[in-house]
Amino acid sequence: MRQADFEELVQKAILELPEHIRQKMDNLEIVIEEKASAEQLAKVGLRSSDSLLGLYQGVPQTAWGRGFGNILPDKISIFQRPIEKYAESDKEIVDLVKNTVWHEIAHHFGFSEKGVRNLEAQRTARQSRHKKDEELR
Repeated sequence: MRQADFEELVQKAILELPEHIRQKMDNLEIVIEEKASAEQLAKVGLRSSDSLLGLYQGVPQTAWGRGFGNILPDKISIFQRPIEKYAESDKEIVDLVKNTVWHEIAHHFGFSEKGVRNLEAQRTARQSRHKKDEELR
């Protein structure tokens, strides 16, 4: 996939987030990178860049205190090549981009990896119920 098309998928994923979430995304830069660097992999304890789809680097909003300001923005990296490699179809690329953006933004709001996984399970269950409701109509 062309990088411009991938960037468009990331932008759409951001725009599909609820408005109240987008409004609270502060001091945050979201970038597309081909794959994770050796430094990024070391930071999260991985060896293969193929297994890292996204990475949040920064200070979560829950850790912000008085006088917090005048600092560089937090950074979310979305890794194009691993997402494309992991997906088996264009639809899966779209879904993986949405889920990866959502996952990394949850870290920006202070959720731990375990907390994000719990939220993902709830989100998946909600989506399944919604899909079943749609099928019954």
